[in-house]
Amino acid sequence: MPSKADIVLGLQWGDEGKGRIVDLYAKDYDVVARFGGGDNAGHSIVVGEQELALRIVPSGALHSHVELFIGGGTVVNLRTLVDEMDRLTALGVDVSRVKISDRAHVVLPYHAARDAAAERDRKGDALGTTGRGIGPAYVDRVARTGIQFADLTRLDVFAEKLHANVSAWSSFDSGQNQDDDEREILTLAARVARYVVDGVAYLHQRLTQGKRILLEGAQGSLLDVTYGTYPYVTSSHTIAGGACTGLGIGPSAIGRVIGVLKAYCSRVGAGPFPSELDDERGERLRRQGGEYGVVTGRPRRCGWFDAVAARYAVALNGLTSATITKLDVLTGFDRVAIVTGYRLDGRPANFSAAGLPALEVELEELPGWSEPIGGCRRIQDFPDAARAYIERIKTLLEVPIELVSVGRERSQLAR
Repeated sequence: MPSKADIVLGLQWGDEGKGRIVDLYAKDYDVVARFGGGDNAGHSIVVGEQELALRIVPSGALHSHVELFIGGGTVVNLRTLVDEMDRLTALGVDVSRVKISDRAHVVLPYHAARDAAAERDRKGDALGTTGRGIGPAYVDRVARTGIQFADLTRLDVFAEKLHANVSAWSSFDSGQNQDDDEREILTLAARVARYVVDGVAYLHQRLTQGKRILLEGAQGSLLDVTYGTYPYVTSSHTIAGGACTGLGIGPSAIGRVIGVLKAYCSRVGAGPFPSELDDERGERLRRQGGEYGVVTGRPRRCGWFDAVAARYAVALNGLTSATITKLDVLTGFDRVAIVTGYRLDGRPANFSAAGLPALEVELEELPGWSEPIGGCRRIQDFPDAARAYIERIKTLLEVPIELVSVGRERSQLAR
């Protein structure tokens, strides 16, 4: 009987700690499949003294039995992929387990150059992209001028398409000679070609075989290109429905949908952020939480947990359960708070009002706690105030909470 695929995805603006949750669950799965995004997403995993930051390869990489699949909904930079696989090889990871869908698209140097130029042209209205060419690569996919990984299996065809595209975008200088660019890309393509598979056949075969499959999202639901805080969004679908289109499977193949939320909120770049704390408390969250981008190193904006935004994301994804990360970061605050409602012109408002200047938020304050919780492995062992905080979030979201992370290391999780 065919198996069901479970999804792990973020419910905020990214950086929720999805990587360590996927890493935790991956031990019970046969395949971990990434369904969208590019190397603008970074997932960190900490095991003992070892820290691993992955941008493309799925977060199940440290489990030797797990197949690692990069789906057709992704856009992939060849240099980033090769460098990441080389680092994994140096750590003793068998990268022959990595497979890439023939439907995925290639990110090329002119994509990054176009990305940077577009941000410069926006001036004060810049979106805050990572500048890695992800948006322009998705634009080319929709414009039907992109290059798919299927082309890597026919290097002569790939070389022709590459030359035509590089020539067409020669006004966007990548900093290298055009011929050098093409030679480097062809060398990388030859290395990667062996990992390309028929992505639809690959995944459906494993579903039919009854393999356990975990689908990994990138960024967060509030950055979805359609349902996020547009235009301050990423260029792909980050919600559960994106797993189906990004991997070529139907909704009947989906089992559990597990959402990951930080115990507070953070956001990189510009865009609406109703619960943002532009004061010492926000700086303290950033400092205690190490809130700097995995990919860019940029400081993240920080604020209280936003239950209005979270409920919106729960609805978008058809969530079956949630995981809360970084609860330990709130330790030491005398009071913590949750945004429980929005008001616009004195009337209740939905998340769609998040970017409006007249928006006001309703805050519910709760007692903080000072006791360290990094050693707790059961939610019932938390200090009363910490346990009450988690219970309040559970009540507001109306979904079960499976796990709560209380530290960066893989084992620091409470159930």
